[in-house]
Amino acid sequence: MSSNSSKKNIINGLAALVAVIALVSIVGYYAAKPSGIIIQGEAESPEYRVSGKIPGRVKEFYVKEGDAVKQGDTLALLDTPELLAKLSQAEAAQMAAEAQNRKAEKGARSEQIAAAWEMLQKAEAGVDISKKTYDRVNALYEKEVLPAQKRDEAEAQLKAAIATRNAAKTQYDMAVNGAEKEDKEAALALAMRARGAVNEVKSYLDEMYVIAPASGEISEIFPNRGELVGPGAPIFSIIDLEDTWITFNLREDLLNGIDNGVVIDVKIPALGGREVKAKVTYLKAMASYATWRATKVSGEYDAKSFEVRAVPVSKVDGLRPGMTVLMEMR
Repeated sequence: MSSNSSKKNIINGLAALVAVIALVSIVGYYAAKPSGIIIQGEAESPEYRVSGKIPGRVKEFYVKEGDAVKQGDTLALLDTPELLAKLSQAEAAQMAAEAQNRKAEKGARSEQIAAAWEMLQKAEAGVDISKKTYDRVNALYEKEVLPAQKRDEAEAQLKAAIATRNAAKTQYDMAVNGAEKEDKEAALALAMRARGAVNEVKSYLDEMYVIAPASGEISEIFPNRGELVGPGAPIFSIIDLEDTWITFNLREDLLNGIDNGVVIDVKIPALGGREVKAKVTYLKAMASYATWRATKVSGEYDAKSFEVRAVPVSKVDGLRPGMTVLMEMR
């Protein structure tokens, strides 16, 4: 009995020893197995700065931070009394230019035309009388009744009457025809210039309303109501949540297997560690100040850092810019 018990104890001891050795081997294997490198990235989205073309005081906000807006929505109203005054000035100048243009197109007044006609008729009568006088004097001169001086005087009076008639005819034609072609064109150009000035001021007045250039979410409002903002100064910031990507900064020795079109697995801690597939769409070496330098002097080299962008394969609900994204490199 004692011999059998001894053999049994030896066998049990050997079995226990084998089990311990196996357990130690398994633990040692997993302990010695190299662990993956966790790379931390960040979700990003395009951000639009919304500003106005004109200076003004913020009169009204129609949205608040966190609101979803669509392209073309009215976001705010600016108060610009100076532009309203300029519009009044431009409209007054347009009215004056339009009046000058109508005057040039219409020509002289009917009273002026009638007066010019009467002067022409008077000049025609003067020519008729001077012609008859000259004919009589000339006939008497040819009969040697009158001296040559009398005929010359009658001829000079006739020529003067003809010149007066021609001048009266010119005045009448000017009254009928109105302004010269060049004067009409100049008046029309001034009228068009005045119209352009009015349209320019009106286009600036349209800028009193700040319009969303793209759809997204209002992430920040910079001025407060009643504050003065200058042209080009940012008023709103809009984030497009429909266009989100993930950015990692990787040393070049970790880029093996990372290329455009490659699908990678990432985790998002803010979404409960949700695993997401993303496709690499962009790789670019970062600036020299982002270079990672080796810690060993011999056998190592300076490794550059690369910016890697990846886009989720499918829409990830709840993913927002700034959220941490993790990728394990093996």
